[in-house]
Amino acid sequence: MYENFGLFIGGEWRTQGGLGRQEVFDPATGALLGAVPAADAADVSEAIASAEAGLALWRDTPAWTRAELLHACAEIMRARTEEAIRCITQETGKPLAQSRREWGLSADQFRWYAEEARRIYGRVVESRAPGGRVEVLHAPVGVVAAFTAWNFPAFLVARKVAPALAAGCSVVVRPSNETPGSAMILVDCCKQAGIPAGVVNLVIGPTSTTYATLMASPAVRKVSLTGSTAVGQQMLRDAAATLKRASMELGGNAPFIVFPEANVDTVLDIAVPTKFANAGQVCVSPDRFYVHESLHDAFVTGFVQRARALKLGHGLDESTQMGPLINQRRVDAIEKVVEDARAHGGRIETGGRRPPGQNKGFYFEPTVITGLPDSAQALAQENFGPVAAITTFSTSDEVYRRANDSEHGLAAYVFSRDPARMREAVTRIEAGMIGVNSVALAAAEAPFGGIKASGMGREGGAEGIDDYLNVKLAQVAV
Repeated sequence: MYENFGLFIGGEWRTQGGLGRQEVFDPATGALLGAVPAADAADVSEAIASAEAGLALWRDTPAWTRAELLHACAEIMRARTEEAIRCITQETGKPLAQSRREWGLSADQFRWYAEEARRIYGRVVESRAPGGRVEVLHAPVGVVAAFTAWNFPAFLVARKVAPALAAGCSVVVRPSNETPGSAMILVDCCKQAGIPAGVVNLVIGPTSTTYATLMASPAVRKVSLTGSTAVGQQMLRDAAATLKRASMELGGNAPFIVFPEANVDTVLDIAVPTKFANAGQVCVSPDRFYVHESLHDAFVTGFVQRARALKLGHGLDESTQMGPLINQRRVDAIEKVVEDARAHGGRIETGGRRPPGQNKGFYFEPTVITGLPDSAQALAQENFGPVAAITTFSTSDEVYRRANDSEHGLAAYVFSRDPARMREAVTRIEAGMIGVNSVALAAAEAPFGGIKASGMGREGGAEGIDDYLNVKLAQVAV
């Protein structure tokens, strides 16, 4: 599966790394997918040097040329869709339909930032000096280290690489060790599109050689992370040593609020597939369902019926609606969430266990829990799994207070048919993104990111290129 790829340094694939090879497994079966080269510190240092050389060329490449190459990359990605989605599904376990959507969104990033490359605007300010002027310009920040998680192994790479390239930066990508192939295909599309050698590089390997070397290098001027809050906190501490710029999208614990005027069936048709997409392993997945007391019973009944009807299985089966968790650690973590719910007096309406008779892979049933206090883990923390905790509320003030009572502030969802309520919710909920009668947050044209412990910076939209640019002032006197 990985025979044609490996480490990507200086425009060439390398099938050997200084630390030998590391294995990659299919979470749906536990079977070995293959092995990829593991980089040592010398490999990573060489990738950084390659990125420095690539930067010298790329930053002086005209924006229109950069745009054309990014568009070419998007077209090549479209042509390699079937190859890519099969790899995503095999590495993550998610159904093919979800992998197809992910790859399409990844190509959209390159299309969007191809156009943003042509729209890096400066401005001229009137000077105090007679005949003078103040010019405000933008320049690429430099070499970027991009660290991505396994749950969207192509999309998360694209959201970092595309704006970096549009801005004129070079990149060293360090994807998750559990899903390297999806990133490799994307990087190979960049190569095939004609992006110059050294501009995009990829390394895989243990934290001690990859992360540590990239973070210690003064040549790396910016880091971008998608990961846990704990990892983000450590990265900020490490970035301080060389004053790297940092942007990061971290954990979430999204509230999903259903007001009394909402249509229950319409909401359920959106809520259930959203909650169990990628087996709940999504940073913006709704964890906390606050349903008005007048709708609670009907909502729970409908939610449970739809959850029980979901077909679990291997993502390569077109009929599969939910795949496995990524590894045994996630299964163990979700079992602890369920145990904690029972200890807090929660009612397991459905699920709460591994599927009976399923001896291969890391499956866990879609789970619905009711009757929990807000202190229970299923409500108080990010679950990152197929657990929906449903509770009731009485008043708007109450639900806003409870929704905001979290260290996280990534995404939130509100369902209502009252225009005044919609506007009020957007104002009062503390989150970087709010879906109103919608869950579509991850689009190339929209800025994606959170507040509080959910991170800093934005990916997507016109704002997404800002973190890859330095502001430069020129005071011009005549």
